[in-house]
Amino acid sequence: MTAAPPQSHPLPRWAARLGYAGALPFVALAAATWWAPADYRSQAVLALLAYGASIASFMGAIHWGLAMRGPLTPQPGPFVWGVFPSLVAWVALLLPVAQGLVTLALLLGICLAVDRRSYPAYGLTAWLPMRLHLTLAAILCLLAAAVA
Repeated sequence: MTAAPPQSHPLPRWAARLGYAGALPFVALAAATWWAPADYRSQAVLALLAYGASIASFMGAIHWGLAMRGPLTPQPGPFVWGVFPSLVAWVALLLPVAQGLVTLALLLGICLAVDRRSYPAYGLTAWLPMRLHLTLAAILCLLAAAVA
């Protein structure tokens, strides 16, 4: 008999505020790639690329931290996944800028898909609506900057 997944707790309001605040650099930098003075656009797109890579690394690190909590997942899978986004994000930083932005957009979509499958086992289902909103916003911003 398998153990029931942990009960999901409501998302704390302060966590939601911090999460949504994390979308502000995506929005501001994507807007800057379109509307900032021409001299600043390349700097904005590089900042967006770097921020997207940082966030992708953070998304993987969550899994590493969850796997470290105990015997819930004694397999290496969560640890392997935990480093995968940071490695792909690093490669995205080495690609031509537009390709790097698209790579990060795809990576964040994959991160969301993995989270939707794994968060319930950790009792984190309440976090998924915010993850969906933030991921969609980040993807749209990265793609908008890629075509700017």
